[in-house]
Amino acid sequence: MSTSAIASSTSVPSTVQTLTLDVTGMKCAGCVKAVERKLAQQAGVQSACVNLVTEVATVTCEPQTDAQELAQVLTQSGFPSQVRQSNSPSVQAGLIDLANLRQAQAARQRRDLIVAIGLLLVSTIGHVSQTIGLAIPGLGNDGFHAGLAAAALLFPGRALVWDGLKGLWHGAPTMNTLIGLGALTAFLTSLVALINPTLGWECFFDEPVMLIGFILLGRTLEQQARHRAAASFQSLLALQPRIARLVKVQWSSASPEQPDRPPTPAIAPGAIEVPVEHLRVGEWVQVLPGEQVPIDGEILLGESTIDESMLTGESVPVVKRIGDTVSAGTLNQSGAIALQVTHTGENTTLARIIQLVETAQTRKAPIQQLADTIAGYFTYGVMALAGLTFLFWYFLGLHWWPEVLNYGSQLSHHHLPLPGAMAPMRSLPSHSLTPLLLSLKLTIAVLVIACPCALGLATPTALLVGSSLGAENGLLIRGGDVLERVRTLDTIVFDKTGTLTQGQPTVTHITVAPQLAQPYTTDQLLQIAASVEQGTTHPLATAIVQAAKHQGLALLSATDFYTQAGSGVSAQVERAGQRSFVLLGHADWLDQQQVTLPLEAHTQATTVAHQGNTIVHMAIDQQWVGLLGIQDPLRPDARDTLQTLQQEELRVMLLTGDRCETAQAVAQALGLARDQVIAEVKPEEKSHAIATLQAQGYQVGMVGDGINDAPALAQADVGIALKSGTEVASETASLVLMRDRLSDVILALHLSRQILGTIRQNLLWAFGYNAVSIPIAAGVLLPHFRILLSPGGAGFLMALSSISVVLNSLLLRWHFNRLVSQPSFNQQPVSQ
Repeated sequence: MSTSAIASSTSVPSTVQTLTLDVTGMKCAGCVKAVERKLAQQAGVQSACVNLVTEVATVTCEPQTDAQELAQVLTQSGFPSQVRQSNSPSVQAGLIDLANLRQAQAARQRRDLIVAIGLLLVSTIGHVSQTIGLAIPGLGNDGFHAGLAAAALLFPGRALVWDGLKGLWHGAPTMNTLIGLGALTAFLTSLVALINPTLGWECFFDEPVMLIGFILLGRTLEQQARHRAAASFQSLLALQPRIARLVKVQWSSASPEQPDRPPTPAIAPGAIEVPVEHLRVGEWVQVLPGEQVPIDGEILLGESTIDESMLTGESVPVVKRIGDTVSAGTLNQSGAIALQVTHTGENTTLARIIQLVETAQTRKAPIQQLADTIAGYFTYGVMALAGLTFLFWYFLGLHWWPEVLNYGSQLSHHHLPLPGAMAPMRSLPSHSLTPLLLSLKLTIAVLVIACPCALGLATPTALLVGSSLGAENGLLIRGGDVLERVRTLDTIVFDKTGTLTQGQPTVTHITVAPQLAQPYTTDQLLQIAASVEQGTTHPLATAIVQAAKHQGLALLSATDFYTQAGSGVSAQVERAGQRSFVLLGHADWLDQQQVTLPLEAHTQATTVAHQGNTIVHMAIDQQWVGLLGIQDPLRPDARDTLQTLQQEELRVMLLTGDRCETAQAVAQALGLARDQVIAEVKPEEKSHAIATLQAQGYQVGMVGDGINDAPALAQADVGIALKSGTEVASETASLVLMRDRLSDVILALHLSRQILGTIRQNLLWAFGYNAVSIPIAAGVLLPHFRILLSPGGAGFLMALSSISVVLNSLLLRWHFNRLVSQPSFNQQPVSQ
């Protein structure tokens, strides 16, 4: 099976549609919640999920919903948005425009940061000159510092303050609202003190300058870290080829010397280069050595070695010959090949991987639901706490602890603003404050220090880094909701055929029934059986047909094919001028067809099954004539994988439709006990077997690869599909393993746990930071420890908290690289 058997995103019923919007302007979890709430309020929208890091909104809505209207609503609310339309030739142009827009925003932010840092340095020089007694004309003047503060608010801080006020006006306050209110309050209070010096208030114009400078510095560093987090995903996008070499094919006709020779293709002169999105299924494309394969296709001319590491993480190139499939984005290394297009657009393997990875960003872990709920009300709560802080200190606190007014201000005209901010908590110098100014300073600090941004970044950054890392190594995780279920797994059930085995069964034994009125040879039974099995594509059928071809046996004419999935097949076979009704299948199925199996049949079947063979009984004209034993070799890494899982205290089970004797022989080879085998399970009963285990209280993961595994994969708490399996199996699985390597089951489970662990660490830090810093900013340490947090210092800590969350997510790459460097992972054999 080719790598095209990769799942697309979760299918949506035809009564709804899924729209994707690129949304810019989001800064924190409050912004995310505001966008989701605004989208959910629109007519026809059923649900909306927004990712802060990738800046993507996924909207499930009714078919008549206008995507452009949704984008316009968000744009009017302060979040410039545009529709991402799949299957459109202009998609690449749209993405380029979006990338240009983001680059322009980043450049503007860097310019604002340079201006803000310049203003902060000038302000610092002014305070330094006053501290050391060095008179620099103009720099010590309050009016000059008022000008610096006004410049900071009007130029580098203008967008920040304006966005915050606009969000407040639209009923969707964000982190910018808190920062804007804090900076404006500090500036206006100082301005009143400057205009009316008789009030005796302190001027702290340095606070808005420090606040804007530190916030922009933190956001620039955070943005760079977020770009690093998204680098793996962006590298996937970069794999998508742009141009293909379209060719025409000429078919040679049969020559008089060789009239029976079939026509052969040859490339006609005159290849043309066309955009990949213009290719259609069935057209021919030429790929030269050293070029990327532009599209999914089947090789019809030539052979080459293909580097598939960018899709599967497997570093060893794969030899591809005529009839093999290749995937877009892989690298043709050695030979010129011509291929016929099999999938285009979003149906290619690479496009599906990108879609799956991006979709995973919008499927949130249940643990994130609490963070989202809090983030929705966070800004309102912080503004309320800031108001309560002012009321408490102005009306109660200063009456209970009047001595705090004698402690002095943390930042006055007589000390440095920058060191005061870099060491935001310290004992205060002696300088008196008015009750109003102290209450305002504490209020501003509460507004500024609160950080909904850390809450918003906790899950998406970890999920983006982790899922992109997985994609690089052939592990595709469907979303954050999968991670929680992986953590709770205590049982892993493996399908046998094609999962624990190599999926290449061979006929190893043929038994002919004795004392038949019309005796048969083993070759005759094999020939008749293959003639019947040519009407189906089951792996066992393929094994029988291949065995007949290997023996040089011609297939007989057969009609009236009938297949009962998981049980058997039948057909009318013509042999020596006579037609016979032939049945092949399980003993129970033959019994249902009124075929009586003699004692010899059961004895022979038991003997052959104990050798690990799957038994196929055969009857001609309602008489049992013999049986075939078919064996599928175990994967080289099967036993080690199962043993490792058991060492990690996971219960491992074998699920198969084989008879008990065969299943027990396989289990023994795998090191499993008798009670770890579920045998003689029909395909339609596999999901029921999983449900039975779940009813017993087990949290079940299912590993499979075939169409008949799809219901069980869907039923399991976590479904894991191998790349070598079918597309249906991959679509229903929670985890998809791109490499045909069973040991990747362990790697996928470890990666999932690492991602979830990082998410939990991030959320713990985000909640813990706010739970500790907000009370300190509100002055809880002021009465007894004489510690006050300045607004500038609060802004510095707030920026640091967001950066810490992103950096912790980036550590996932280091942890994962340590994991895959272990011999148990990087030396596992790959099944061919």
